[in-house]
Amino acid sequence: MADSRTSFSNGSPITKIAQDHLFTILLLLPIDSIVAFAMSCKKFRVLATSDALWESICRRDWGPTSVDALKSSNHYQNQMPWMRLYKQFSQLDSVSCYKLSDTDAKIEFPDPRASHSLNFVSDCLVLFGGGYEGGRHLDDTWVAYIGNDCQRKLKWQKLNSGIPSGRFGHSCVVIGELLVVFGGIDDHGNRMNDTWIGQLSCHETLGITLSWKLLDVGSIVPPHRGAHAACCTGARKMAVHGGIGLNGFRLGDMWVLELSENSCFGTWHEVAADPSPPARAGHTLTCISESQTVLFGGRGSGYDVLNDIWVFSGDEECHKWVQILYELQNIPGGGSLPRVGHSATHILGGRVLIYGGEDSSRHRKDDFWVLDLSAVPSIGLQPDTVTSKRILAKMWKCLRAKGYKPKSRSFHRACVDHSGCHLYVFGGMVDGVLQPAEPSGLRFDGELFMVELLLQL
Repeated sequence: MADSRTSFSNGSPITKIAQDHLFTILLLLPIDSIVAFAMSCKKFRVLATSDALWESICRRDWGPTSVDALKSSNHYQNQMPWMRLYKQFSQLDSVSCYKLSDTDAKIEFPDPRASHSLNFVSDCLVLFGGGYEGGRHLDDTWVAYIGNDCQRKLKWQKLNSGIPSGRFGHSCVVIGELLVVFGGIDDHGNRMNDTWIGQLSCHETLGITLSWKLLDVGSIVPPHRGAHAACCTGARKMAVHGGIGLNGFRLGDMWVLELSENSCFGTWHEVAADPSPPARAGHTLTCISESQTVLFGGRGSGYDVLNDIWVFSGDEECHKWVQILYELQNIPGGGSLPRVGHSATHILGGRVLIYGGEDSSRHRKDDFWVLDLSAVPSIGLQPDTVTSKRILAKMWKCLRAKGYKPKSRSFHRACVDHSGCHLYVFGGMVDGVLQPAEPSGLRFDGELFMVELLLQL
């Protein structure tokens, strides 16, 4: 950064401000204002386009975790200046898919499954549970070490079975370095409402281990459910919404779990607001900032497949749901947006990468969409209606997929690494070869692949 004693030497009052003070001021401005400032004169352009400033802008807009991960990555390290990297991610229009293989063909693989959980925690992928053929549940836990850089080859390791008990349609959320499992459905159709905490550890002699414990949450708990949506919403908080409750009824309630400082117990409480999203299951809940969580899609109480967007903002004391209204016909390819059983993952830049799912006719999808709510001028009115095709084109963008072509799928699971640039996808329901005795060609999948946000490096 420039020396605080240095200033530009012409007659304008702004030139008398020290460069490190200008640096601080620029970090408070939106990107358009920073670009305009850079164009005002040659001397200002030097500061406004400096690599130090744009690294700080990336930290502001992407978060320090993503920037530090990018700096340590062999793939992105020293590839381009931060200003150009920021522009490349802002103009993202494609992804590249890679099938991931095990380093040893003799090593055991996880069984094909759907409605399981897949998380990235402590530099590892953690796979738990899910449903299998014949409506059976799985109770196994698998881990694969990824590290600080994306891996094209990895090794699955089976850790334990039986704890937590077998289930599918559960949620598993990462809070800090902890895994938090809630609810789900077993192979008898029983809905659950238990809460489990998992802690991953690496030992020189024992290797990777994962310890689970049933969390003490007291007497106030959410109703039993499966196929709900959940996400981490703060340093020690997670939110759960909707799902399929007892007797098959779809739910529309929202609950928040807050862990104690030592994570020995937790407290559930319901968060009510009016208006709020209608009841549904198979939808997604994605936290995009400290104060905003996005709900998308799912299957409603009338079994209709949805494409509505709701944004939950604020905290438990002062909060509201705002629906973002838009017309599908105003979005190129927008007719394919309604879906259930998709994944919606928070990626670099506060955006949501939506992949796969199925429509009302159970046709599975293989498309990638980016939802960027920063394109909406202000989210606060109820409801917020977006009619401008220009804004909608920035808000919704269908990405081109290059490289390996995975099968269309639904009820898979996906998670992103610390950089926010590499998405890992496992399993789901895919189209299979139709057998004479089968009513459909539906089958479970056991494939793992990586999706990389593609830049023109």
